[in-house]
Amino acid sequence: MSAHGEQRFEAAIEGSLLGSGWLAGIPAHYNRWLGLDTSELFIFISATQKPAWDKLCAYHGGQTEAQRHFAQYLAKQIDERGPLDVLRRGVKDKGVLIRLAYFKPAHAITDDALKLYRANRLTVTRQLAYSPSNNNTLDLVLFVNGIPLATAELKNPLTGQTVEDAKKQYRETRDPKELIFARRALAHFAVDPDLVFVTTKLAGDKTRFLPFNTGSEGPGVSGGAGNPPAGASGYRSSYLWERIWHPDTWMDLVRRFLHTDKESRSLIFPRYHQWHAVTQLTDHAAGHGSGHNYLVMHSAGSGKSNTIAWLAHRLSSLHTAPTLDDVARAKGLLPNEPVFDKVIIITDRVVLDRQLQDTVFQFEHVPGVVQRIDKDSAQLAAALQGETAKIIITTMQKFPFILDKVQGLKGKRFAVIVDEAHSSQSGDSAAALKKVLLKLGSDDVDESGDLLTASALARGRHETLSYFAFTATPKPKTLELFGTPHPVSGNPQPFHTYSMRQAIDEGFILDVLRNYLTYKAYWKLANANPDDPEVDPKKAGAQLARFASLHPTMQAQKAEIIVEHFRKHTASRLGGRAKAMVVTGSREAAVRLHTAIRKYVEMQQYVGCDSLVAFSGDLEIDGVEHTEARSNGFSEGELPERFAYTAADDKYAGTAKAKQDVEYKILVVAEKYQTGFDQPLLTTMYVDKLLKSVAAVQTLSRLNRTHPLKAQGDVFVLDFVNEAGDIAEQFKPYFETAATTPTDPNLLYTAQNAVTGYPILVDSEMQAYAEALLAAEQEATSDTALRRAHASLYRFTEPAVQRFKALAEEDQEAGDGFRSALRDYTRMYAFLSQIVPYQDPDLERLHVYGRALLNRLPRRQDPSVDIGEVQLTHLRVSKTGEHDASLSPEGEQMLPGFIGGGAGRKHDLEKVVLSELIDAFNDKFGIGLGEADKVWVEQQIVALAEDGTLEAAALVNDESNFGVVCDKRIEDVILSRHDDNGKLMQRYLDDDNLRSQLNQFARRQAYQMIRRRKGIA
Repeated sequence: MSAHGEQRFEAAIEGSLLGSGWLAGIPAHYNRWLGLDTSELFIFISATQKPAWDKLCAYHGGQTEAQRHFAQYLAKQIDERGPLDVLRRGVKDKGVLIRLAYFKPAHAITDDALKLYRANRLTVTRQLAYSPSNNNTLDLVLFVNGIPLATAELKNPLTGQTVEDAKKQYRETRDPKELIFARRALAHFAVDPDLVFVTTKLAGDKTRFLPFNTGSEGPGVSGGAGNPPAGASGYRSSYLWERIWHPDTWMDLVRRFLHTDKESRSLIFPRYHQWHAVTQLTDHAAGHGSGHNYLVMHSAGSGKSNTIAWLAHRLSSLHTAPTLDDVARAKGLLPNEPVFDKVIIITDRVVLDRQLQDTVFQFEHVPGVVQRIDKDSAQLAAALQGETAKIIITTMQKFPFILDKVQGLKGKRFAVIVDEAHSSQSGDSAAALKKVLLKLGSDDVDESGDLLTASALARGRHETLSYFAFTATPKPKTLELFGTPHPVSGNPQPFHTYSMRQAIDEGFILDVLRNYLTYKAYWKLANANPDDPEVDPKKAGAQLARFASLHPTMQAQKAEIIVEHFRKHTASRLGGRAKAMVVTGSREAAVRLHTAIRKYVEMQQYVGCDSLVAFSGDLEIDGVEHTEARSNGFSEGELPERFAYTAADDKYAGTAKAKQDVEYKILVVAEKYQTGFDQPLLTTMYVDKLLKSVAAVQTLSRLNRTHPLKAQGDVFVLDFVNEAGDIAEQFKPYFETAATTPTDPNLLYTAQNAVTGYPILVDSEMQAYAEALLAAEQEATSDTALRRAHASLYRFTEPAVQRFKALAEEDQEAGDGFRSALRDYTRMYAFLSQIVPYQDPDLERLHVYGRALLNRLPRRQDPSVDIGEVQLTHLRVSKTGEHDASLSPEGEQMLPGFIGGGAGRKHDLEKVVLSELIDAFNDKFGIGLGEADKVWVEQQIVALAEDGTLEAAALVNDESNFGVVCDKRIEDVILSRHDDNGKLMQRYLDDDNLRSQLNQFARRQAYQMIRRRKGIA
């Protein structure tokens, strides 16, 4: 046998397994027709269940007949129920229960408790001939008590073959219909010394192997695909047989991880990072007890829902370690005690509820273990106090309303899993949750009974609460609140990482920065006001930019670019299924651009470009009320399903009900569907909004979902606003892993001094307010009691409100400064008090009082700026570049730490005349524009305003009556100027809808322009 041959690799793996507790299987003992190693099966049963087996032998008339019958019956049961269910629940034969496996109990105090578990017979069989029809062999097969659960094909690059050849062997020479593949083994591994891939279903050339590697830098840390350099074993892939195939790990995977997805009916085998994250988190909690925070930075494509499901189930039955270290014992922990009484999942995703219900039931077969709070706070209170529900799924918003409904939680320990951790967990909503779970005022919060101290203590970290926070895009606050201090620098960092880089490398998400097209709008304005008013440059500048952005001509040009790009580059992709999203900066922009897209599609008589719009609430534009439902013709809740429909899949749907009259391809959004929207058919995004920080990553990541028909080359971003390099910078902190610097606790005292430096607050008033509020919260048994307390609470803030009004009237800048300082303090305290154990009643009192006072302070009414009549004279929207903005590995990125302060009111800028501001904008945005870029619509408006007949009519009529005269003249004036822009002129003549829209716009603008020139409002 060659030292470099495949058999040496196979022998090395077998040797390692035998050393860890596996037994060597004998190929001849495998029954190819039943798919069982009957020898190992009956050795296990005889050793663990002799009384039950003796009953079966008596029933069947002897050992031989009993073995023959039971082997056939077991094979049939596995065929019907699957090996997982059989292993977990056993089978009943003639009323006799026979267990097929024993799993390690959640807690094991004595060796006797582990006796049955240790009696399991895990065997590894080499070169197993598995088929009744041929003598093909598998390199390795792993059995549990005679039932084959995994197969493996091994390859050695030293002999010219790699893991890719193992995949090919499974796809091309392994018949998926063979018993061992179709109804026995749960996983099939393709292995070489460097890499591991796994599949749970063989399907010929359609077999999909998933990477089962640790990451290039090892598990739980940032890296790319693959595995780190080999250790003492000499193989990069040795973690597979040394850790995953270790008897304890393998049995735990069978017991707690492997499950069937109810929707796809496919078996789920955890990816390495999922198993590793759950194991690391639960091992730490078992060894250190409750009272710790954990941040899990897992990229999109990590399978977060399954990871949360596995973690929640494991935490719900987690016990402390059998042996505890000195630190754990000092905390009063006892071995083999439950770590948590309840697991609470904070999420807004209904899909997670369904997934958890299905997954946990497969493990437990006990209904009610998982409960979603979908009614009211009373339901949540009952779930917290009851015994049945171990895993509770709810939203953060429900907790503040159940303080008076929860009894008997003193001393209870809670694991709180936060799905997509963000700033809502770093403020008062998180404090409210803690107050509920700690039962504010009870002895375990404050022995002294001082209400302010108790309230302050309730905000910080507690021995009975552990947080497990999941996010792909942690903000600095998130890192500091949930992160783990680096052992050397002390900088907060994630407890566990699965990076965007690794997810892209492994093919679980696509790189949205690879094909990045940038466009830029160049434009010029003209001041059409009869005078030249002075304006606030900041406010007037925003209005000028908004005027240009929302101008019908700007919208029309962008609509044309979007539709033509979609038709040329997107529509045919994914077999005609590809879809696009248009991201706008405001609700009005979304409505206008959606309208422009529809008009352009109708004018060109295009098919396959139907669009939808998504925005919240009611909106009035040009006197017309708009809602999402009215714009689309169906309710908001229907939009995701309607947008997901593809005509190309009708033939696969199986029912006529799946068909729609319209197949929507383009979705225009405003602050909606930019986070959490999972639509794999999205391939193109058109960005018409400035994107910064986390919002940039979350928005563009709508494109990164994979689909069987979707490849990297299908993904495009066309950006009208942002530069590709700027967007790449926003992605950097989340491409690998992020950290931040700890906050200086004394920043809070600086903020406190800034507030108390104003002559507004009085200690006695603040103390009286805080005592009244906290007493009401503690003692109230109903909402009525809190309402009765409202009058006295109002009374204690009234003097400060009056002092503020007097100060603001005398010195507006001082009033603004106090408001800003108080706002900064309350925000800073809500965050820092969860990290720093201040235990300072003065700080808590100022926070409690300050929040109430802020709500009562009158706001300064800033005068609005009227830019009057402005015209868009020139416009060109053109492509500025095609970029590959993909990131390269740069290691950990530091996010700026929390430094306090906020956006206090800035001094008013010196006013400028409007014409100067317009000139400055033209210099910035009008570079290179010439006669060819003049805006045709505005030219027509000026011509109408200069027409003597229309001028006379506008001066003596309201706008409605003016329209009667204008409509008779408008087309004559426009036709007389048709040489100015032949292309748009032709569109005006051919499209009745466009002509009507432009006539209405031009009539209104001309009327207002004439009357302004004459000084008539």
